[in-house]
Amino acid sequence: MNAAAFLSSALPSILTIGGMALVTYLSRAAGLAVMSRLSVSGRLERFMKAIPAAILASIVAPSALAAGPAEALATLATGLVAWRVNNLPLAMAVGVAVVLGLRLALA
Repeated sequence: MNAAAFLSSALPSILTIGGMALVTYLSRAAGLAVMSRLSVSGRLERFMKAIPAAILASIVAPSALAAGPAEALATLATGLVAWRVNNLPLAMAVGVAVVLGLRLALA
């Protein structure tokens, strides 16, 4: 395959990736520009701090619930330990131990 044929076949992918990168950059830059002009109240600040946890929950919950009861309970245990103890490695270890124990118990 010569260079021209490769370029013509790869051009849609290159343009798609470039377009996605541009849109990602512009959305982040717009967010920073807007937020730099706003005064952040306590309520808005609490809302903004809750966004990462909400996004993480919306990604993890469907997978955990669809995987089975052991995985769902392990996800719950992991979340509770992370919330109460605020120690991510410990929470992950508890989650792994719970899923392992439940898989062995339910098998």
